[in-house]
Amino acid sequence: MLLLKLRAEDLLTLDERHRMVPHLAERWKYFREKEVSVGERTAWAESLVELAHTMVNADLGHVEMIVECAATVGGDPKHAQTIDVVLVGRHPVSHGLSVQLVELKRWSTVTQVEAATAERVYVPGIPKAKKHPALQLATSFDLFAGEIGPLHGITVECSGFTYLHNATQESVQPLFDITAPTGAYSAVYTRDRREQLMEDMRAHFGEDSGISHAETLLSRMGLRNTSLLDAMIMSRGEDTVFTLRRDQRKVADHVKDRAAKVLGMHATGSERAVFVVTGGAGTGKSAIGLQLKAEFEAAGRDVRYASGSRAFNGAIQNHVGYGDRAFRDSFAYFSSFVTPPQEPLDVLICDEAHRLRERSTNHRLPPEMQGTKPQVDELLDASRVTVFFLDEGQSVRPNEVGTVNLIKNAAERRGAPVVSFDLRHQYRCGGSNSYVYWVQDVLGMSGQGPKVWVPDGLMHVEVAESPEEMERIIHHEARMGASARMVAGFCWPWNKPQNPGKRLEADVRIGDWRRPWNADSESYCENGTVPPSKIWAVHEAGISQIGCVYTAQGLEWDWCGVIMGEDMVWRDGRWVFRRGRWCKEKGSRIKRVAAPGSLDDKVRTKNLSDTQFATCVRNAYHVLMTRASRATVLYSTDEETREHLKELVGEVQIHGLRPSWKRLPPGLRVQHQMRPDQGKKKQKATGKEQTLPLF
Repeated sequence: MLLLKLRAEDLLTLDERHRMVPHLAERWKYFREKEVSVGERTAWAESLVELAHTMVNADLGHVEMIVECAATVGGDPKHAQTIDVVLVGRHPVSHGLSVQLVELKRWSTVTQVEAATAERVYVPGIPKAKKHPALQLATSFDLFAGEIGPLHGITVECSGFTYLHNATQESVQPLFDITAPTGAYSAVYTRDRREQLMEDMRAHFGEDSGISHAETLLSRMGLRNTSLLDAMIMSRGEDTVFTLRRDQRKVADHVKDRAAKVLGMHATGSERAVFVVTGGAGTGKSAIGLQLKAEFEAAGRDVRYASGSRAFNGAIQNHVGYGDRAFRDSFAYFSSFVTPPQEPLDVLICDEAHRLRERSTNHRLPPEMQGTKPQVDELLDASRVTVFFLDEGQSVRPNEVGTVNLIKNAAERRGAPVVSFDLRHQYRCGGSNSYVYWVQDVLGMSGQGPKVWVPDGLMHVEVAESPEEMERIIHHEARMGASARMVAGFCWPWNKPQNPGKRLEADVRIGDWRRPWNADSESYCENGTVPPSKIWAVHEAGISQIGCVYTAQGLEWDWCGVIMGEDMVWRDGRWVFRRGRWCKEKGSRIKRVAAPGSLDDKVRTKNLSDTQFATCVRNAYHVLMTRASRATVLYSTDEETREHLKELVGEVQIHGLRPSWKRLPPGLRVQHQMRPDQGKKKQKATGKEQTLPLF
């Protein structure tokens, strides 16, 4: 649980725009699943602002404030123990990480409960005696710096204090009594000791180093996640790929327990089990599926991992499994099971199941190899345990029919019991559920209407004035070491590579700015310098082309530039959706835009109703706008839409908000994993668990 991460000066800017408390309240409701009290709102409005002003007045406005923070992201957030504020910066002497744990109290007076001790005090208006704040800090200190805490094992200056900004030292004298608790977290400051607090903070925090030191803490808390592909490469040969969290682990354990009964020695062989796991972008569906695959394989089960996404499968097979035939063969497509296995597989894991087709068809195959029954039936017939992962909000083509009801109805026809799970907590987009909800509101998917973005320090969003500006940002971050790509709505024709050398045509044209789509090819183009479409997302040369929803779905990057075309434009307070038209360039076979709008032939067809068309376009942009783990840069080719987006993103004083790669602490600037060498054999499992956070 974490509500906000901002520099003190940025928190004040947010408060001045009356956006801080509403944002905190929404985040609180998300985690605690209940409305925040009026008292808590008042405390945020007073105490957080007072602490931020104190830091700014001490010339420490660059110090980051992490608000309502639990020591780890594990456990049940409804009952997580949080601390009011964690201050994070650089120590002025050691130049290492410096952390202050802060309890904020609005108490104005206290009286001692017993003469013999100051561990408990009475506060006017509160019936029960309260613990000395230092005792609360002692618990927080142990959670953060103890043996299982995020600060354990690293060099860090860590202490804590209580700030009672409404009190004087005399009015809360029992808190300073000789019998009061002691320790690195026992300092108490009051309104009349504010100058002392400022002086002490200057002893703990140095000048702005231009680096976000809070990122070290977030990473160790498990909030900043290793990308799925990096995690798989780093765990090659290990039984454990990911560390699953709360509901994710429950889903995996339940599937394994039920599978053990269906596949056990006392089973008759006719038993079946079907699981349907739903969840939005970043809730960990693929991570659970891949972890289940690893654990079932370690137990000797015959497992296949199927997907309807060429980009996802291509990235797994050619980036993670490069040179490992057995690994690559364990991944399949939904259409791979037209002919069922002679003996049913033990386990079939179906990821991106919202992309299920009505039938398994392929124009390259002869008629006898085409599917004759629903594709979902083929998958259910192929295995004894079938696990479907899907998000109905990510269906981007009309022939994608995968829904919960479709799967349940097909399983019921076979008499197979269905167990359903819904994943709620998401870990992509920097763990910022606020950003995911904002995207849904902006695109009109939630029914709530668009809202102004509230910077939360976890995810960054900005609007570029031109495609050139967007490209400069994305390429700069890529050169610095971040993973980054540019993607666009399908609003330009996609021409086949041109001879000689299979040269890519610069199809995406915005004024004088022209760039090619990623290669529409199974092989390398431009004399081997441009990667095939299925590995565009992970190949180092992919940065020079523009991707689309079909090559981006299921994958992520640190930075993502999203170009919105004229298939979705803002007019008179609502979204307008347009079907485009192309024509051939005079004197050539090259296709160009004739009428702006969607040029996706599978979506713009007249057979699709206006409502269905709008849903496909919305879902496509929802996928594209949730591919980044740190920052999304938006640009619309339509001026009115661009102005609308700028109003929603709002004016932001950048300060430390843009998560540029160079702002990361050096220890976190980890280069993304290169694919394994060709011919490298899979190592034997060592039994050592990988503890890589998932997305």
